[in-house]
Amino acid sequence: MIFFRVLFQTVVLALGQIWANKMRAILTTLGIIIGVAAVIAVVGAMSGLRGFVLKEFETFGAKKMFIWGWVPRELRTTISWDDVRINLDEIRLLQEHADAIDILTPTGDARYDITAGRVTQKGALVTGIWPEWHEIENRLVTRGRPFFRIDMDERRQVCLINDKAIEELELPREPVGQFIDIKGRRFLIVGIVETKETSPMFGGGDSQSEIYIPFETSYQMNPYNWIDCIAQLRDPKMAEEGREEVRFVLRKARGLGPEQEDTFRIEVLQSIIDQFNKMAAGITAIAGGVVSIALLVGGIGIMNIMLVSVSERTREIGLRKAVGARPAIILNQFLVEAVVLCLVGGLVGVVLGQAATLGLRVSNPEAMSRASVPPWAVIVAVAFSGATGVIFGMFPAIKAARLDPIEALRHE
Repeated sequence: MIFFRVLFQTVVLALGQIWANKMRAILTTLGIIIGVAAVIAVVGAMSGLRGFVLKEFETFGAKKMFIWGWVPRELRTTISWDDVRINLDEIRLLQEHADAIDILTPTGDARYDITAGRVTQKGALVTGIWPEWHEIENRLVTRGRPFFRIDMDERRQVCLINDKAIEELELPREPVGQFIDIKGRRFLIVGIVETKETSPMFGGGDSQSEIYIPFETSYQMNPYNWIDCIAQLRDPKMAEEGREEVRFVLRKARGLGPEQEDTFRIEVLQSIIDQFNKMAAGITAIAGGVVSIALLVGGIGIMNIMLVSVSERTREIGLRKAVGARPAIILNQFLVEAVVLCLVGGLVGVVLGQAATLGLRVSNPEAMSRASVPPWAVIVAVAFSGATGVIFGMFPAIKAARLDPIEALRHE
């Protein structure tokens, strides 16, 4: 009980000393304030950026896997891109033997002239897909129906379009049941697929007209078209497992030896997310290193001002020792004063860092809407401030505690 009372009195005394020398205290703790404010602002900004990026990946599909043919650099004079193109047999093998994959679809893009009545759109993008595409891309059919497996098997000339295509082809507001010509073939519009805005982060922006046809129909129209494969993993945690299964199946299907490079590429969004999280952690660690330098400078300032304080109050220290104050009490007084000084600077830095984070949210609400300072950052910042006070206040406190009372009373 006595200990806490003494500690409370010491803290009050320390706050009185800070208030009596306000300008000196502000200048002394400037390094602490800047360091803590910087780390709070950086952590807040990184949390906002991380939230924004992860939100974009979430809408894009974290479980997605992209597979496409690839010619290694050293083989580009011996094999062509047509030789490495993903084919339907390989996609079916993946469907059967890659257990980590839930569903998949081949995709084939081509540009054809589209005619609807008197309107012709030159070089419009037409994509061949399987029905699984809707679930993988999370693109629902808002009117009409999606593709069915029978559309694939019978190579039906049916298509899905989005709202932008309705506008550009000047189709009726309810175009389901209407016909359009694709490469001179008559296609029945069976559904309207929702238009999904792609983030500029993924090369998107303004929505464009989209036309989808059954993949087998697309393949029949152009069997030499480039084919990609989009798959959906059963679980994002199976990213590496899925990658290795796909690699094993494709290497075996292509007869590649142990020393031969892959003639395909595999990209999993979850892997990119993991890399981004590591990068964000690295940036935060670097920021912490920079801030530690600011805290070091601030700590040196604290030690310097505490040495000045000991020198100014030498007679006071001698008087207290003469009336019975033990060295431990003197040491505790100056050490607490240094810690309180650092904690006050740390709290001011936290407030400024919070204000900077709020400013980021207001100035860029789209990207920084999730910017916030987590409680752990505040706790760490305050703890480091307190630790700086202990480390750099110890030497002046020890010096004060070791003063000889007689010599101290004689000090001018």
